[in-house]
Amino acid sequence: MLNIALPKGRLGDQVYTLFSQIGFECAAIYENDRKLVLESPENDVRYLLVKPSDVAIYVEYGAADVGVVGKDILLDANPDVYELLDLGIGKCRLAVAGPEDYQEDRERVLRVATKFSTVTKKYYSSLNREIEIIKLNGSIELAPILGLSDVIVDIVESGKTLKENHLKVLETIIPISARLIANRSSYLFKNDVISKMTVQLQEVLAK
Repeated sequence: MLNIALPKGRLGDQVYTLFSQIGFECAAIYENDRKLVLESPENDVRYLLVKPSDVAIYVEYGAADVGVVGKDILLDANPDVYELLDLGIGKCRLAVAGPEDYQEDRERVLRVATKFSTVTKKYYSSLNREIEIIKLNGSIELAPILGLSDVIVDIVESGKTLKENHLKVLETIIPISARLIANRSSYLFKNDVISKMTVQLQEVLAK
């Protein structure tokens, strides 16, 4: 049985639609209960419903054979997994944002609020810019509004939340989308089914 780490929420719904199109249907997905492990013995698949930011952990440690995770998480956590395919869904961007009237003072250390510490450090290091990371896990837009930070580094989709809080995108660091990943051992021992899945997904996405 193939164990798939499925991210909860809207992205998970899109991912399941893709998997169901290539033979990995699981009727239990549509049952209104709180189960976190859903099986379809007839299709030889088991779905694990997990928090999106935890998908890579489940895959890296072998609790799941494959999973779908945002590129932002792969860049920041750098899990020991195989990245097999860009699914082209869940598109957004990792960006630097700040107040609408923001003017950078390059004479002092830049304070950056973010939950993406690794990517942020790497980005500013490439610019030879000295920064202070302020690690936050939620409501990051508040940081520059309250003077906690100069700017933020966060995921931006439509930009509506930024606009409502009188912030704007200053720089785009990298485009983000959902990626199919695989556990290294699973890719070796379940290579036939995982490779076939990857090819089938490519065909569906190409339509």
